[in-house]
Amino acid sequence: MRILAIESSCDESAVAVLDEQQGLLAHELWSQVDLHRLYGGVVPELASRDHVRRLLPLVRAALEGAATSPGQLQGVAYTAGPGLVGALLCGAALARSLAHGWRLPAIGIHHLEGHLLAPLLESPAPTFPHLALLVSGGHTMLVEALALGDYRLLGETRDDAAGEAFDKSAKLLGLPYPGGPQLAELAGQGRPGACPLPRPMLDRPGYEFSFSGLKTAVLLAVRAQPLDAQRRADIARGVQDAVVDVLCARTLRAVAATGHRQLVVAGGVGANRELRARLQREMAARGGQVFFPRPEFCTDNAAMIAVAGLLRLKAGERPGAGSEVRARWPLAELRPPLP
Repeated sequence: MRILAIESSCDESAVAVLDEQQGLLAHELWSQVDLHRLYGGVVPELASRDHVRRLLPLVRAALEGAATSPGQLQGVAYTAGPGLVGALLCGAALARSLAHGWRLPAIGIHHLEGHLLAPLLESPAPTFPHLALLVSGGHTMLVEALALGDYRLLGETRDDAAGEAFDKSAKLLGLPYPGGPQLAELAGQGRPGACPLPRPMLDRPGYEFSFSGLKTAVLLAVRAQPLDAQRRADIARGVQDAVVDVLCARTLRAVAATGHRQLVVAGGVGANRELRARLQREMAARGGQVFFPRPEFCTDNAAMIAVAGLLRLKAGERPGAGSEVRARWPLAELRPPLP
């Protein structure tokens, strides 16, 4: 089976071609970072207009790069939510139109399921069941992945997501948008313990997260004394250490409680080198394994949508008519594929 996939949930336009036997044949991505940098964040209307401009050329490039004609495809997958409604509709409308013209099934994919399944692009790949930490700019949650479409939410953030804490702290430090990756890079120049920051929720039971208090602590640290180069690096190091400590502690608590020996880490913050190194050490010490997508597939991409689409189509799922998209779509509402 071979499918085409389209991702347009926010500020990346992406298209991929995935073959069940040969793997990922092509992956094209256009980032809108430069477009939104002037505004310090994503402007939904501008994002939608740029998707309209970029998606069809990316489809052509992906098919050409994969040496694939429409007649060699068995389906089209697209992101149906959650995300920006206008951006989602751009991808859904194109995917449905192409599928109709090519007489193929078109299947809407949950964006977060795509992230959870992204490690299946790698070798070795995790198997079900396993525990997953999904951590990005919009989401921080611990999930038991029991089977395709069968996900049990253990805990999530009560307020800011981990990636949002990175981005907002970076803005307070004067780093340009998007600030999270730049804060992580700056943290490498910081001194351990030079700027101690709180570790929210560590003293409470359960698996929930909270990062809004950390953001406030960073604001106070920024205002406490002049921001020279070393002070900025020390604060960045303090932010990264606090976020990684919290993510690791809550995740390892869930590992111990559930007994899972496989841990998947997905989402944009999953590309953070310190988080990766810490969880690899901790899981190895417990006789377990941790699985990450390669960094380029931690952030939004179409390859992960292709994985989810291929697995669902292969399981016999067939979509209904229409191209409904959902700005909000709880992961717990997903169900295993139904023929």
